[in-house]
Amino acid sequence: MPTSPFHFKLQLFITILTFILYQSSCSSCPINVWPKPRSFSWPNPQANPLSPSFQIISPSHFYLSKAISHYLNLINTEHHAPLVRPSVNFSSSSPLLQALHITVYDLVTPLQHGVNETYTLTIPSSGGTASLAAQTAWGAIWGLETFSQLVWGSPSRVAAGVFMLDKPLFPHRGLVLDTSRNYYGVEDIKRTIMAMGANKMNVFHWHITDSHSFPLVIPSEPELSAKGSYGSEMVYTPDDVKEIVEFGLSHGVRVVPEIDSPGHTGSWAEAYPEIVTCANMFWWPAGSDSDRLAAEPGTGHLNPLNPKTYEVLKNVIADVVKLFPEPFYHGGADEIIPGCWKADPTIQSFLSNGGTLSQALETFVNSTFPFIVSLNRTVVYWEDVFLDDLIKVNSSCLPPEHTILQTWNNGPNNTKKLVDAGYRVIVSSAEFYYLDCGHGSFVGNNSQYNQPPGSDPGYGGSWCGPFKTWQTIYNYDITYGLSEEEAKLVLGGEVALWSEQADPTVLDSRLWPRSSAMAEALVVRKQG
Repeated sequence: MPTSPFHFKLQLFITILTFILYQSSCSSCPINVWPKPRSFSWPNPQANPLSPSFQIISPSHFYLSKAISHYLNLINTEHHAPLVRPSVNFSSSSPLLQALHITVYDLVTPLQHGVNETYTLTIPSSGGTASLAAQTAWGAIWGLETFSQLVWGSPSRVAAGVFMLDKPLFPHRGLVLDTSRNYYGVEDIKRTIMAMGANKMNVFHWHITDSHSFPLVIPSEPELSAKGSYGSEMVYTPDDVKEIVEFGLSHGVRVVPEIDSPGHTGSWAEAYPEIVTCANMFWWPAGSDSDRLAAEPGTGHLNPLNPKTYEVLKNVIADVVKLFPEPFYHGGADEIIPGCWKADPTIQSFLSNGGTLSQALETFVNSTFPFIVSLNRTVVYWEDVFLDDLIKVNSSCLPPEHTILQTWNNGPNNTKKLVDAGYRVIVSSAEFYYLDCGHGSFVGNNSQYNQPPGSDPGYGGSWCGPFKTWQTIYNYDITYGLSEEEAKLVLGGEVALWSEQADPTVLDSRLWPRSSAMAEALVVRKQG
């Protein structure tokens, strides 16, 4: 059995030659794998019976073994009945497919950004044993997902004479879920991760905390969740986090934690009112935009001039790093609203002595960023920390080698600004990837959206309307307008479900199938 990357590259070369010799355009194949593989050849569509004793043979790997158990159960029990029966040559007397043999050349590399996810899959027309080869266990898990989609019917049959090579176009294919504004149970999150794995999405970005609630139990700061959550039954314990992280790994999905700060921290005031400015105040007291205290109801920013802020926050960061093995730490840093900081006497004094709010944010970043990096984490922030019109930091505070910025405004324009500054970028443009949009604004009617009958409804009563259809998502080119070199800094994208108007009742229908559209667009470049 080959055991080196050389053998894997040799197998890739042989597989590519096979495609050249037997290439068949599968634009009209009887079965379509989702997401569409990079190369899929099925010259003579046929199916063979799957043996009742079908087995999957693989090397020993903890998470791959869990994935095998999942997919073996799926293959043996689902008996998927396609709406349109595949038009293939099939005879129950054809040779049985007895087994799938998995070869993995690197069983050590952990699931992390940029891991090799390439795999090849060969299912012979002669029955016997199919072959799945991958450089890492994580590529093998994607190969198992693909194989499971090629099995259907009762009794089970499997596509035969198939040759496949697959690798994603972008290494970061994610989904943001906000569990602060509304709480989602552990099973809701696990179900979402399982669906992500079925779409070969590999990053669950967990926006855990916000102004509305603090549901994460922090061992060194237990009062944050005890007082800041919606209730003792609406928290995530360390055991819950471990269960979710482990479940993610067995489905090829990384779990990236986001503890948003210094904005979006009103819930912290329940435990530590002294470190939060403008907490529990009405979010828009005078009605003019410049007087707002928050981007929406739910006020509160951490005070960057209070030393106690950093005592608490560093405890939180240290515990989150222990809970999540993921090398990325998302620090938020979005939507710093001037009015909230200006409401605090300490900050008022700082401003009256010539200080600026951008300097206050620099103080915050300079007090926390190096600490996160010292814990061997790459820091992810929302783009606001660098691109906001009013409050932002200088690039010297955010060295690109340790920083990733996530864009959500102005589509390709902001992506371009970030890569021009040398930053790696995750794209979550609200105009294309915000799945909560299109249901109106939850804060009440706004006269700016009034439209006389018969006129264009515009944004439909919300800044982020209209509804983002799967076509809008699928057709979004996240590297639009970038040179080939600039595009290399775009790591990938994330669709986002913010939970002002979403909860477990609508979770699945809000996420799927629209997330699937992004999943395919980031795996293989669209043709035509």
